[in-house]
Amino acid sequence: MVDTLHASGVQRVYGIPGDSLNGFTDALRASGTIDWVQVRHEETAAFAASAESQLTGELAVCAGSCGPGNLHLINGLYDAQRSRTPVLAIAAHIPSEEIGSGYFQETHPQELFRECSVYVEHVSQADQMPRLMRVAMREAIEKQGVAVLVIPGDVALQEISAEPEAIRPTTSVVTPAESGLEAAAEALNGCERVTILAGAGAAGAHDELLQIAERLQAPIVHALRGKEHVAYDNPYDVGMTGLLGFSSGYHAMEAAETLLVLGSDLPYQQFYPQDASVVQVDLRGSQLGRRTPVDVGLVGGVKETVEALLPRLKADRSSKHLDTMTKHHRRTRKDLDSLATPSKRTIHPQYVARLVDQAAAEDAVFIPDVGSPVVWASRYLTMNGRRRLIGSFSHGSMANALTQSVGAAAADPSRQVVALAGDGGLTMMLGELLTLTQAQLPVKTVVFNNSSLNF
Repeated sequence: MVDTLHASGVQRVYGIPGDSLNGFTDALRASGTIDWVQVRHEETAAFAASAESQLTGELAVCAGSCGPGNLHLINGLYDAQRSRTPVLAIAAHIPSEEIGSGYFQETHPQELFRECSVYVEHVSQADQMPRLMRVAMREAIEKQGVAVLVIPGDVALQEISAEPEAIRPTTSVVTPAESGLEAAAEALNGCERVTILAGAGAAGAHDELLQIAERLQAPIVHALRGKEHVAYDNPYDVGMTGLLGFSSGYHAMEAAETLLVLGSDLPYQQFYPQDASVVQVDLRGSQLGRRTPVDVGLVGGVKETVEALLPRLKADRSSKHLDTMTKHHRRTRKDLDSLATPSKRTIHPQYVARLVDQAAAEDAVFIPDVGSPVVWASRYLTMNGRRRLIGSFSHGSMANALTQSVGAAAADPSRQVVALAGDGGLTMMLGELLTLTQAQLPVKTVVFNNSSLNF
């Protein structure tokens, strides 16, 4: 197991040791090729793996001992699954001969992990492991999700003879069919007011995003997960929409005749325009029309699809819609910035976020807790194409700032990591301050203390 992980580029495993994990952890110790990052709670192990994977784009690994040990992984694995990032979880199981007997700490991991994974399988004998290891890793990498291998402690202690195999990501380009591109171009050319909604799926397509906004004279609204990929160096950006968004993003969506959705899965139906036609581009066909009815759905990468669309789009469009919405955005931005100023008696959280933004490194990783820190991060942190903004934006779990910072800092200790923790989130996983100290991970932790759990 360890040799296969090492051959595949895995550099560390997050977890807490336990007797049912002894075969695996002792192999880690003996090989010396992969670091063991001991955390204080298995939930942190899964959140740390999720953060590492989101930053590196590589498979990350966590492990939990049988029963309660691997149950603690579930919240962080849900986060990784919903963030669509590849994570492999090693879930130890009770002794093979005791399965089904109501044994001490017995659970049914295959059932428990099924909803938060793309693959979960039970290794009942040692000879299965090499093949199932390869399958699990490939499933996680290619489907960009969580794979879980359930292995009884006694099976993990057995010896087999097998050569490790490197499992690496494949690359591919997905472009919609000609008929779909023509239909999309017809919809976009047949109206005056186009608004673009761009999300995390627009990663790596910044130049193409600006090109199509210029051609369509379209304002660009970003979803929260799209902020780090969309908002920087973007004269067409008019802010964020959704539950934490602000008025300029909302109005740009409402005023659209046609909404062009590029790699976004914004979940809030009430923030989509009611009367606009919708053209949606997503790499996953199952996402099309999930949030709002779609007139033209295109399966493809944002970069490739936009490149294919551009020659079909007419130029010399009116800039009236774009000018109106960018003007609105400037007013909104001015109002937001007026709140991020010093006061005599109270330190406003907006002001703290602005100061953090100004002081942080040009390639800093920001990790806000779910709750009010996400609001301040989304409104006051400046992206530049090198900074990263990650969090529990889809799963929405408390305590992600401190736990994900473990993985972010472990992946690159030389990179500045700033955890924007809420007082509730910090206290929930307070023990991980020991993890940061023990592992010598230089995370900067800013605590927003509103003395309440009001968000």
